[in-house]
Amino acid sequence: MRYTQLGRTGLKVSRLVLGTMNFGPQTDEADSHAIMDAALAAGINFFDTANVYGWGENKGRTEEIIGNWFAKGGERRDKVVLATKVYGNMGTDGEAWPNHDKLSAVNIRRAVDASLKRLRTDHIDVYQFHHVDRRTPFEEIWQAVDVLVQQGKILYVGSSNFPGYKIAQANEIAARRGGTIGLVSEQCLYNLAERRAEMEVIPAAQEYGLGVIPWSPLHGGLLGGVLKKEATQGRRASGRATDSLADTTIRAQIQAYEDLLDKHGLEPGETALAWLLTRPGVTGPIVGPRTAGQLESALRAAELELSEELLSGLDEIFPGPGPSPEAFAW
Repeated sequence: MRYTQLGRTGLKVSRLVLGTMNFGPQTDEADSHAIMDAALAAGINFFDTANVYGWGENKGRTEEIIGNWFAKGGERRDKVVLATKVYGNMGTDGEAWPNHDKLSAVNIRRAVDASLKRLRTDHIDVYQFHHVDRRTPFEEIWQAVDVLVQQGKILYVGSSNFPGYKIAQANEIAARRGGTIGLVSEQCLYNLAERRAEMEVIPAAQEYGLGVIPWSPLHGGLLGGVLKKEATQGRRASGRATDSLADTTIRAQIQAYEDLLDKHGLEPGETALAWLLTRPGVTGPIVGPRTAGQLESALRAAELELSEELLSGLDEIFPGPGPSPEAFAW
């Protein structure tokens, strides 16, 4: 496993990030623990979760599964760079009591303590804002963060789903306050089929020294060989991929993608991950295996070397927006 620094920090993280969103809803606790053991054995040290994972009446369940795994000992917690998130409504009845969601100082304090309890740990390495809170000023957010850092409950702070201007605003306010390192990572939707982040989000992250952590690297399965599986295994697409393939233009694009990789003898899902590892500013994509086999596939992707010919072919099929501001101006 290769490692890199998380943005401008001294924190060393693996180039694959273990996503845990399926732990609980789709993967039971025993299998989740086995996947985490296998990931750690393979050198993956960066684990990502969120307080809302588990969903519905089971919100928080994913953090509990991870906490139970840490409790097994064997230096599990010491070896893991642990990232979780705050923002969502944690009410099991779907209703948020006032101040029980988003990024007020009150909710950040409450959410950190609840996550620490579920995760059975005394600190969170990277605490991430799961979404922009348009009503809470960053002065308030950073004040709450400073207290938690001083208490040793969190070490670094990252964002998720932030536009470029909010990354800039957050870090400029942090710099003006002094003594606050600001955001060190941004977790965003980014993959071959969805490259809008290249226009503003990734340039902002690079300018301010944030590591970029792409989520949905296979774009809901669309980049995972969906047409090949449909033809050879009779497996129909589901979720986002189903809606996308209903568009004949997108379907033709995915067919061209799979044909290109077939020519090079490569697997679509592994190539999509490997492509992200070639992108400027990317720390590592989040892989969210439901099974041990899916983890093995992701690990193979980390070792792939993509030729310039293949990279050019991928750019022809999935052209990015181009550099900013030239993508929309001159």
